[in-house]
Amino acid sequence: MTTHTISRPQVSTAFFGFVLIGVTSGAWGVLLPGISAYYGIDKAIAGLFFFASSLGYFLSAISTGWLISKIGQRHYLMLGATIFLLCCLLMVFKPLFFLVLLILLFQGMATGIIETGLNMFITSLPKSIGLLNYLHAFYGAGALVGPLIASTMLALSWSWNSTFFIWTLISLPLLLGLFKLFHDPSADPAHEEQRDKGASSLRMVLKLPIVWLATLFLLFYVGVEVSMGNWGYTLLLENRHQSELLAGWIASGYWLGLTLGRFLLNPIAERLHMSMSGLMYSCLVACLLSIGIIWLIPGDIACAAAFILLGIFLGPIYPGIVGLLPSLVPGHMLPNAMGFLVGLSIIGIALFPWLAGALAQYTSIWSLLPYTGVLLIITLIFWWTIQRKTKPINQIS
Repeated sequence: MTTHTISRPQVSTAFFGFVLIGVTSGAWGVLLPGISAYYGIDKAIAGLFFFASSLGYFLSAISTGWLISKIGQRHYLMLGATIFLLCCLLMVFKPLFFLVLLILLFQGMATGIIETGLNMFITSLPKSIGLLNYLHAFYGAGALVGPLIASTMLALSWSWNSTFFIWTLISLPLLLGLFKLFHDPSADPAHEEQRDKGASSLRMVLKLPIVWLATLFLLFYVGVEVSMGNWGYTLLLENRHQSELLAGWIASGYWLGLTLGRFLLNPIAERLHMSMSGLMYSCLVACLLSIGIIWLIPGDIACAAAFILLGIFLGPIYPGIVGLLPSLVPGHMLPNAMGFLVGLSIIGIALFPWLAGALAQYTSIWSLLPYTGVLLIITLIFWWTIQRKTKPINQIS
């Protein structure tokens, strides 16, 4: 893969793209009760929203290499931003339930395209691990703001669909930025080689065990992150009996922690000369302890602090594994490997929150806590397997 010089306007556009994804993802948990009430569906049926979105992610995953080889990275990103904007606009009109599922499928595809394309762009830059942490920190910043916007609008008695009008408006700068600032790198000889090999590299990528291990690791990781992000607000309302406004602020605290973790923990680990392996182990164990505090210790202060800590220690995990991918696969395989890693692992966004909702429907929302604890233990096992099979993860750069 070609290494590009850093262009601040392009990097800023990439950061804004992740803010947009974070805003919409973070607000979803706050909007979910209102949307469910409007369509008259229970928690198990509401889980279909996650399945539709993740099916779109999967479709983007299997088509990434082919699409980039046909239309180039710039038009690939513009396609995703355009579809995303149109999906947000359609949700403003409160479409029929089956149309919502179709819209979320395309929105999931668009999100997968934007996320994969921008991850690829950042990994092509110098000092990509640090930039990836910042990129995903801006996702956390968006996810922090999203619940605040949504909960405030609901508290003002605005309907849930009004938030999608806001999402439509803030999608426009991303599309314009991609159009004006990004250039199709197809003229680069290295990218010509990449385009020639794009059609066959997915099959080659699927033969690499490390790609499967990293994908399964992220599959369970995003299951934890999104299950807590989407159902944590409901847990605070129904199990802790908090007000909508307080629950919204605590949910935002979770995303604040995610943002702080991505800005702070990687530099701290570098100063302490901690290996990537040590950082990952420390974060996963700390996440388990945070879940235990939320589950076992009563009181709003302890609960809020644990939500923030959980976000902090989840923070560096995703960008860490994504940043290692270019060192684990050949350059011409990176588009398909990145698409497969991001897209297929995001099935966890559908599967695990849906299972969390089904458990909550047939038991109680408190089941979210032991459930995410089990997912974290499985994630820890996959990391142990990955670090035994690879050497690059022993360094943070």
